[in-house]
Amino acid sequence: MRLIHTSDWHLGQYFFTKSRAAEHQAFLRWLTEQVEIHQADAVIVAGDIFDTGSPPSYARELYNRFVVELQHTGCQLVVLAGNHDSVATLNESKELLSCLNTRVIATVGEDLSEQVLELNHRDGSPGAVLCAIPFLRPRDLIASQAGQSGSDKQLALQEAIAAHYDALYKAAQAKRDQLGVPLPIIATGHLTTVGVSTSDSVRDIYIGTLDAFPAQAFPPVDYVALGHIHRAQCVAKTHHIRYSGSPIALSFDELGKAKSVFLLDFTGATLNSIDTLEIPVFQPMQMIKGSLAEIEKQLMQFTNGDATKPVWLDIEVATQDYLSDIQRRIQTLTAELPVEVVLLRRSKEQRIKSIEQQEKETLSELSVSDVFERRLSLEADADEQRQARMRTLFAQVVDEVTSGHHAEDAAQ
Repeated sequence: MRLIHTSDWHLGQYFFTKSRAAEHQAFLRWLTEQVEIHQADAVIVAGDIFDTGSPPSYARELYNRFVVELQHTGCQLVVLAGNHDSVATLNESKELLSCLNTRVIATVGEDLSEQVLELNHRDGSPGAVLCAIPFLRPRDLIASQAGQSGSDKQLALQEAIAAHYDALYKAAQAKRDQLGVPLPIIATGHLTTVGVSTSDSVRDIYIGTLDAFPAQAFPPVDYVALGHIHRAQCVAKTHHIRYSGSPIALSFDELGKAKSVFLLDFTGATLNSIDTLEIPVFQPMQMIKGSLAEIEKQLMQFTNGDATKPVWLDIEVATQDYLSDIQRRIQTLTAELPVEVVLLRRSKEQRIKSIEQQEKETLSELSVSDVFERRLSLEADADEQRQARMRTLFAQVVDEVTSGHHAEDAAQ
């Protein structure tokens, strides 16, 4: 039995106004090819299919097209909801997709058997039993009680999640016994576990209730396919509890390690191997840090770059200059290069120093123009043309006020 574990597609994401549609389309095409190459029997998507509960139409189209194309390979598809996904959105096509060898589990139902799925080989014979567990919302498992402290709520939710996993594990054991075949039992999950490495694009869940679920609370299944954390990793030094990570970098701090999916190979109930299938980079991205002089040197590497695929840049500048001044200078440096600056900011240390300096300043130490520029520098989303227009209008206002004062002085 061969399975592919993936998660956190976030179809429909806009990255600092940039669409990821082309990258997602290329990834889904690549994934279908991997299914064919490795003759995978099933693909498990452990949550966050979409980036929002109301994904744009092109994102739904990508999802539906993938289901159709995968169906031609004979591979099963199991889709689990994540915290970004809308239960209603996933359920609206659930019945239709079930006719295309696809099972969608959007929420926890009262009937546990609906979450215990039989995964088959391509020839239709049983290959594994899956405890298909989506993102678990506290209201799905426990009722809020008056007078509970924060720690009481946290413990109650942890125990409820552990009990849900245990109940499904027992149901999966019963199903395996019923089939009378030595099969692996696999569980899924979309949550944070203890000791994982997160990234800027991961949205915290269980805030105020459960920060992280302990790995030892999972039942003794043969593999746990997790989603929600965007960096591929094993949990708590285990071999069989893993996050597959997102297929594309969803924030610049995810660029340090290649993106991948996991390919699992079972013989009977025995896990033979877990191979990492590295995903190609479909959109080049890079972080650049340093002083303006250092950044200028680093930008030279793009002089002979591929103009057909501009590199998205995150530039962090170590300077005390106003952000508007930095924007003009960076725009000049990158004007002829095959790059797009999607994020420009001062370094964290410089921002802290700037804030500390401004806290010590008084209005008597600043000119009118200084105050205006300080306020304008906070408008990080304003483009250069808009900022230039605002400066022109401000200059006109100052001129009118100044002229008025001169006229009053002359009259006196």
